[in-house]
Amino acid sequence: MAPWTASDIPPQTGRAAVVTGTGGLGFHDALALARAGARVIIAGRNPQKGAAAVEAIRRSVPAAEVSFEPVDLASLETIKAFAARLRTTQGSLDLLINNAAVMAPPRRELTVDGFELQLGTNHLGHFALTAHLLPLLRKGSQPRVVSLSSVAARAGALHFDDLQSERGYKPMVAYGQSKLACLMFAFELQRQSDANGWGLQSVAAHPGIARTDLLPNGAGAASPQAMIRRFLWFLFQPAAQGALPTLYAATAPQAKGGGYYGPDRLSETRGHPAAARMPLQALDEKDAARLWVESARLTGAGF
Repeated sequence: MAPWTASDIPPQTGRAAVVTGTGGLGFHDALALARAGARVIIAGRNPQKGAAAVEAIRRSVPAAEVSFEPVDLASLETIKAFAARLRTTQGSLDLLINNAAVMAPPRRELTVDGFELQLGTNHLGHFALTAHLLPLLRKGSQPRVVSLSSVAARAGALHFDDLQSERGYKPMVAYGQSKLACLMFAFELQRQSDANGWGLQSVAAHPGIARTDLLPNGAGAASPQAMIRRFLWFLFQPAAQGALPTLYAATAPQAKGGGYYGPDRLSETRGHPAAARMPLQALDEKDAARLWVESARLTGAGF
């Protein structure tokens, strides 16, 4: 069977999509969806980058229905305000791609609400966003929620006794925990949808190792990780390629709720979309349910 590419995306005309993140993977998600006919809302914290993304997509797809809306996933107040605006302008929502992320800042940083920055942005922010957008998603046509994990989730662990890394902060340990949380959220969201009749299809994806600004933005332009990204760029697949598992999870008819997709080659670091290996710890339903309850308590966002 031929590898799945963006040209295999089914027509998305009439579907409304929200993609978090203005650059990298999020940009290529939005571009491909707009090219397929979707009405795309790019959600991010930087209006200048958002405007540039919208302009670039319109240059490539002149008929694109694409817009930018400000939201900071490190601020529960802006997440709530963003969702409230969408509920007044959108009758429904068909697709939510929880893509934006922070990776490995060298020192422990906090969100506006006092959460460790990576857990707060990557998981808790998207948990709250999904909760606030649930009424629109339930009105959508075959609605899907795609949550972005990472190969780092394989080594991740949930430290329920220190979720906010207060007793000790290690950048990649905190990142692995946050991305494991994203993966477990995707699986638990599918179970909750099935149990409560929400009609959602919740799917997880990861990009392998992609050529984006995630490392320089998080660890810093002079960090060892950023230097690897800069000088060994050929080890990282292009961002457009890294976006394919997300686009597959978001649009492919054969993508399954509760599924997990990533690249198919070199230990899932590059290639075309295929079923990804699920870390054993991500399959712990008891921990996933505990994470769900704790996330709702921390964010105040109930489903």
